[in-house]
Amino acid sequence: MTMDARAIYQGALVNTHAMEQQGLQQMEKQIGRLERYPDYRALLERHVATTKGQLTRLEAAMQAAGTSPSGFKETVTSIAGHIGAQVHAAFQDETLKNLYAGYAYQYEQIGAYRSLIAIAEAAGETAHVAGFRQSVQEEESAAQAVAAIIEPVTRRYVELTVAGEKADR
Repeated sequence: MTMDARAIYQGALVNTHAMEQQGLQQMEKQIGRLERYPDYRALLERHVATTKGQLTRLEAAMQAAGTSPSGFKETVTSIAGHIGAQVHAAFQDETLKNLYAGYAYQYEQIGAYRSLIAIAEAAGETAHVAGFRQSVQEEESAAQAVAAIIEPVTRRYVELTVAGEKADR
């Protein structure tokens, strides 16, 4: 089966939208569990707003390209994200596991947007490339922000755990 570049672009838009939707759901679930980590919570709250803007840009690009989100893909990624969050929640170090996963996830998103840019250019669909480049910059900034809190959050986790307190919630 052969596909033209436009069909590949449409699929990449749908996939990137599903990825962002999953990330948004995971962040929203984590926020309520970070009372003991106000800087981490604030970072996620800011990135939720950024992600909503990215979803809006993706939806505009999808509409222009004649496609829409895939209910199936969004359901599958939502279930995967929910399962991942539940697995992490079962352990004392939930916050650290979510922090590591979030850090890695920023780089997955950077890669996805860079790939989306290349696909859009190959398809001659360049009207939204500036928005995708903005998303790359936003994800790079988010990755740097997460990197900056890894050590302070870890210190707080150790402090709470050594004191016999629940480190999460």
